[in-house]
Amino acid sequence: MFLLPKYNSFFIFLLIACFIPILTFSISNILTPISNTDKGPEKFTSYESGIEPMGDAWIQFQIRYYMFALVFVIFDIETVFLYPWAMSFNELGLSAFIEALVFVFILILGLVYAWRKGALEWS
Repeated sequence: MFLLPKYNSFFIFLLIACFIPILTFSISNILTPISNTDKGPEKFTSYESGIEPMGDAWIQFQIRYYMFALVFVIFDIETVFLYPWAMSFNELGLSAFIEALVFVFILILGLVYAWRKGALEWS
């Protein structure tokens, strides 16, 4: 009736999964060389491929870049959701095909909405 002993391997795995990042950060902290003499003004400058940086690093990007990237990520991830459906298309039947059509229709509605809002304009 009590199922906790059946999860022993899960709890051991969870403990190991929590311990590994702590161990790697600890080893990195121990092995990192600490040198107080190298903290000159060159240490705190930006490095851009050997070229002196020009201007301020805190520039403001326009929102359309974020919108374009967000639309790309959304459609990319939803394409990944269609892959398992396509791999088992023969076994799923007509109802899964109709559900996939509804899913693609919702994607098309989202694309039309983003298009009408101007999220895909790059001018």
